[in-house]
Amino acid sequence: MRHYVPFLAIIILAGSLVSGGTYSACAAEMYDYDHVHSSVSFKARHLDISWIHGRFNDVSGKFSIDREHPSKSTFALTIKAGSVDTGNQARDEHLRQPDYFDTKQFPTIEFKSTSVKTVDGGYEVTGDFTMHGTTNELTITLMGGKEHDFGKVKRVAFSTTLSLKRSEFNFDKSGIGAIGDKVLIMIDCEGVRE
Repeated sequence: MRHYVPFLAIIILAGSLVSGGTYSACAAEMYDYDHVHSSVSFKARHLDISWIHGRFNDVSGKFSIDREHPSKSTFALTIKAGSVDTGNQARDEHLRQPDYFDTKQFPTIEFKSTSVKTVDGGYEVTGDFTMHGTTNELTITLMGGKEHDFGKVKRVAFSTTLSLKRSEFNFDKSGIGAIGDKVLIMIDCEGVRE
C-alpha cells in the first residue's frame, strides 16, 4: 500500500538514518536524534467534534545525509509505543491495551527509508512504516536539512506531518468509533553530530 504524504505546517515523522550502501570518505553526515529538541506528537478526532492530542516520550533514531549523492541518504526512527502520553493516565493505559496499540505484542513503531530524493526545501523519503505489526510503504516530505553549527555540535532539523488510518494497520475496527480512524502524526526532528 503506497501513500503520498505532503508536508503540512505542523510536524512527525521524523527522520533518522540506518546506514545502507557504501559511502565515500566523509561524504555522509551522520546524526543522532536529539531528545531535547525533537518531538513526535499526534492528534485524533474524538466523536468527530474535537481533537485529542498526545505525544510519544521515548523516541530514538539516526540519519545520514549525503550532500553529494542525496539518494544515498538514509533515515530511521523508532518509537516506543508504550511511551504514549495524552496527559491522562487512565486513557494512556487504555491506549496500551490490545484494542489499541497492544504494546506488549507490538512494542515499537518504526520507519526505515528505502529511497530518498531532493525536493525544493528538503527531501522526499519513501520507506517502510511499521505499526501494530503491519508494515506499509509511505512517502513523506521532510522539510529542512540546513546544518547549523552551535559550538562543537553540528545540528540539522526536519519537520513533517503525515496522515494515517488506523484501519490500514490492523487495529481493532470495532474500536474505531469514538476515536476516529484517521490520525495526524507530527514530527519535528533535530539531529546532532560532533
